[in-house]
Amino acid sequence: MKRSNRFRAPAIAVLAAAALAVAACSSSSSPSSSSTGGSSPAAGASSGSASAPLTASAPGITSTSILIGSHQPLTGPAAPGYSEIAPASAAYFSYVNAHGGVYGRDIDYKYLDDAYNPTQTATVVRQLVLQDNVYAIFDGLGTPTHLAVESFLNAQKVPDVFVASGCDCWDQPTTDPETFGWQLDYIREGKILGQYIAQHFKGKKIGYFYQDDEFGMDGVKGLDDEIPSSMVVSRQSYVDTNVNVAPQVAALRASGAQVVVSFSIPAFTALLKLTSLKLGFSPTLVVSNVGSDPITLSGLLESFAKQGGATVNGNSLTDGIITDSYAPSLGDAGNSWIALFKKVHAEYDAKAPFDGNVLYGMGVAYTFVQAMLAAGRNPTRADLVNAINAGLPQGPLVAPYAYSMTDHDGVTGAYIGVINNGALTPEGPVLTTDTSATGAITPYTGTQPTAPASGIPAP
Repeated sequence: MKRSNRFRAPAIAVLAAAALAVAACSSSSSPSSSSTGGSSPAAGASSGSASAPLTASAPGITSTSILIGSHQPLTGPAAPGYSEIAPASAAYFSYVNAHGGVYGRDIDYKYLDDAYNPTQTATVVRQLVLQDNVYAIFDGLGTPTHLAVESFLNAQKVPDVFVASGCDCWDQPTTDPETFGWQLDYIREGKILGQYIAQHFKGKKIGYFYQDDEFGMDGVKGLDDEIPSSMVVSRQSYVDTNVNVAPQVAALRASGAQVVVSFSIPAFTALLKLTSLKLGFSPTLVVSNVGSDPITLSGLLESFAKQGGATVNGNSLTDGIITDSYAPSLGDAGNSWIALFKKVHAEYDAKAPFDGNVLYGMGVAYTFVQAMLAAGRNPTRADLVNAINAGLPQGPLVAPYAYSMTDHDGVTGAYIGVINNGALTPEGPVLTTDTSATGAITPYTGTQPTAPASGIPAP
């Protein structure tokens, strides 16, 4: 492996000016268009009962198609890596459409760019609901962005399914019954990471670096449930509109933090790492799954450094980062889900790297197909909500979902991993927990189901 050069001090000054343009410097080939239709003509007969004709049973549903929509950061500070998610979901939907669709209907997926800006999110989601008449909003990405539309979607009684954020705020079935999470919520994630830190870095000084919104604050809540307050020497937050994180990093360094745990989007994980190098600060990094995809991070680190006139090896700079994952490891060649999604990726999304963001997009799309099949042959919007409330099979994730009438959180567990040579190596078992301060963190004793041979969920 090529040895990286030390990041030169002047480079970080250029980073601050350039970082909001990082969408063009991502490790992937991100889409630049504002929307897409991810459907292909159906090639087979319906997999459901043929006893009733297909009808236009709800807004967005015709006898031949299901129209769903989303807001995604195709540009802006969250675009690196995250802009791969919706195309990956569209790729899986194309695979499903080519193999008969959902009871014979194609899934038509339209996603619009909100640039990770809540004001823009509100605009594009209203367009999708009021003008395009989508059946559901699927996998809307971002905590601050989706909070701008959660109340609107619930007032309109539009299914708001599988939000691409782990905010515990999606778990409000009484006040927001249409909204469901999918990924591990940040409180559970914080607890799992916090337990690891408390056990493996006992007596060390711990610093926090986190996004100053529900994303970061939920993560900190979980961390504080497990890490003794006496170990935490500094708490530094950032806002995604200010790329100068030097003051926060300087404060972490001054506190003597030996371990920094970060709840950050990928661009700010990269800024944290590069700014730390510039200041001669080398703590152990523990990073939320949200900001730790190795391929995305490596590309960002190299792109940011290049903008500042430096050359670095991104893989080398990610080595040793501790994180968590609720999906199978990309390096697990024997995992049936990895094999399935690699196959779909090669056929429908080959221009993107096969990384954690692509895996996320295909995994959440698979779950949506599970839910639509459970909703029935001619579903209303309420049928989809009721199907998820009844619980969904585990599918591609490593732990069960929490779904019930009283719980709208998503997956309930994850495993700890360490990044080495650009890949995540699992360390220890899958751990499950709840969102309470006293809820136990326990090894999951079940096993992940095998992907269906067809690649399509059973009705």
